Amino acid sequence: MSTPENPVVFGTEDLLTSLCNSVSKVLTKASGSQIHYSAMVQRITKTCLKPDIGCFVLFDGGFSGLVIINFSSLAAMELYERYMRSMGMAQEDLASSHTSDEVGNVMGELMNQIVGDFTGKVRHELQTHITQNQPKMLVLNKQVMLSVDTHLDQPEARRVTFYTGGGNIFYLELAVDRTEFIKLYDFDAQEAQDTDALFDQAGQGQAETPPPAAADNDTDDLLKSLGM
Repeated sequence: MSTPENPVVFGTEDLLTSLCNSVSKVLTKASGSQIHYSAMVQRITKTCLKPDIGCFVLFDGGFSGLVIINFSSLAAMELYERYMRSMGMAQEDLASSHTSDEVGNVMGELMNQIVGDFTGKVRHELQTHITQNQPKMLVLNKQVMLSVDTHLDQPEARRVTFYTGGGNIFYLELAVDRTEFIKLYDFDAQEAQDTDALFDQAGQGQAETPPPAAADNDTDDLLKSLGM
């Protein structure tokens, strides 16, 4: 129980843990294999999109930040193939390369579900609201610096290593304004949206509207601004 003399404080590492749990939860459900992350976290000074597939999403509202997930081609293809086979696709009908638009679209949709799970927990557990842009998934052959530091007063950045069920590695990076949430009084945190509901919504969305291409106009504008 929190009291004015001994308040419960929710800081950057707690936000990171909540985000990591969303990544593990959604990708474990999508792939049908356990996704876990390292107990050690790195403090970093800059965030980067890295080969082979980089995905990023910006969020704003109660606090501002940037989330990046960098997948190796092996990790991306493992998650893509496991997810699509769980949806009933035959192996021969799957894309054979991580550079395929289909792979980028699927990984972008999974990123969208991860962020949706995270923002739901923020809303219910921290009683604040954040919004995010449509996740952007880019196939890369070189490292690209990506930063929102100019929009943050006291930026903090972290990197966490993740492991797929098949032993492949990918990385999550979080840049966020240094912040603390202090509980003023006890309340019952409502449960965040169930993962199964997120996947049901994703399935309905795919049936109604095809997912955006991995390199849409917004992404083209971003690449131009980065000098690519």
